Amino acid sequence: MAYEGPHYDVEIIDNPDQETLRALTLEHTPAVKRTAYGNLDKISRNKARMAKYTYVIAPASEKANYSGNTIEPERATKLIADQRAYIAQRGRLIQIDGYLGIGEEAVAVRWLYTPEGANIAAMQQILAFPRDRVESPEQLAAPFRPHFHIVYTPGFFAEGMPGRQAILVDLEKWTTYIMGPDYFGESKKGALRMLNDWVYRKGGLVLHAGAKAVHLHDRAVTMTIMGLSGTGKTTTTFSKQGERTQPIQDDMVVLWPGGKCTITENGCFAKTFGLSPETEPVIYAGTTDEKAWLENVYLNEDGSADFSKEALTPEEVARWRDILIETGAPPENVEAYISGKVPFETLVDAQGIPKDGWDFVVWTQNGRSIIPMSAIENAADFDH
Repeated sequence: MAYEGPHYDVEIIDNPDQETLRALTLEHTPAVKRTAYGNLDKISRNKARMAKYTYVIAPASEKANYSGNTIEPERATKLIADQRAYIAQRGRLIQIDGYLGIGEEAVAVRWLYTPEGANIAAMQQILAFPRDRVESPEQLAAPFRPHFHIVYTPGFFAEGMPGRQAILVDLEKWTTYIMGPDYFGESKKGALRMLNDWVYRKGGLVLHAGAKAVHLHDRAVTMTIMGLSGTGKTTTTFSKQGERTQPIQDDMVVLWPGGKCTITENGCFAKTFGLSPETEPVIYAGTTDEKAWLENVYLNEDGSADFSKEALTPEEVARWRDILIETGAPPENVEAYISGKVPFETLVDAQGIPKDGWDFVVWTQNGRSIIPMSAIENAADFDH
């Protein structure tokens, strides 16, 4: 069953290809650098998802039904109207249509982004399964009928809300409105969060797990790798155990009644801190492929990545000055560090953690890459 989503009276850039999305990113997305590998690296204001800014739209009387924050429908309606006005002012939306998963359990999703989110649109397009992987010729000839909708405006700030950001989840209309964040993870989670509820209502469970095919004599079985964020799911999924394993999915899988397991995404969202060809050759090769997209990865002067970068020298801060300020670093602190007035040793504690307002002297460890499965060596055949 499809659900009627929000409509906007603006120009729709309808499912542009990756080349067009790269051009849109270079034109509209702030804080982007081209790498030596031919792909693009976006430096975001947010370095991670913000659960504290996420709200399910529900009356206060229903708050106990949810593990996270809720927001009264009246307040949510005002924020959504303000977001709509921002979209009208921008005059364009990038539309990405695709599926979470393949096969009869696949869920149709429509993502909408204002132009400054072109990089996020491109990353999401890689992870979503395209229509022609899921639909019949008759369905392809008809208009797309999404179950979920995500409306993402990185440049619109939710005034009056904590952090001037808001992720509003409408589980009655299966729509998520994302206001203010510029980090890709909010787009990915926007659909997967609703999928959790959707699947649960059908008797299944969404597992925070990777999956790989394991070949046992004359048959193959699917093995899931469960774990919290940062515990090694992606590393384990994409590492090799002789010739008997193949990666399938790095993050979220669905377990259905009867034991059937289905996947959700067509690519890999990998952490890159400490990445090297010796320790994670598959992820390294995928990340440095021209088809990948990077987020918060440190680049040397020649555009090559330093995946283990930590402390920045004044000279390095000077090279990144404009982007650091654009993504939230206090200009006066940046200038003081560049000029040498404030030495590095006075700005971090014994564990190397920067003081408030001086985060920019240590590069974030939350670098990420989006890698299409086509760039993953020896990936399993999803259809078998």
